Amino acid sequence: MTDEFALIERAPTPEEYRNLRKTAGWFDIDFYAMKVGLSNSQFSVCVIHNDKVIGCGRVIGDGGLYYYIQDVIVLPGFQKRGLGKLIMDSIMKFFDENVQPNTFIGLMAAKGQSNFYKQFGFNERPEYGPGMYLVWKK
Repeated sequence: MTDEFALIERAPTPEEYRNLRKTAGWFDIDFYAMKVGLSNSQFSVCVIHNDKVIGCGRVIGDGGLYYYIQDVIVLPGFQKRGLGKLIMDSIMKFFDENVQPNTFIGLMAAKGQSNFYKQFGFNERPEYGPGMYLVWKK
């Protein structure tokens, strides 16, 4: 790590996470849902700059068969400095140390970001069809 940035294995607080999402242009999420979700992560890492969280990444899943990379975020003003790669390197180290052979690891890359994840061995899934999602509304 450099003197300018620190990589720390911890989840962002709900406040930090909300700020990352908002600044990155992502939609807002219920505060209680953030608190529960963040605390149930399998692994989390934050990038700190001047005592402020400016990036994060999480691993979620069942802890055995399936893992998903979630919320790899770097604030726009800090992108293109290799911080996303630092986050992913830390996540990949977690997998190397904790995941069994032939375990499924998935992610949903933001539009235009597939090549970033390919450097870590991830493949697009045209043979299985596109990933899908639903944002629950009451």
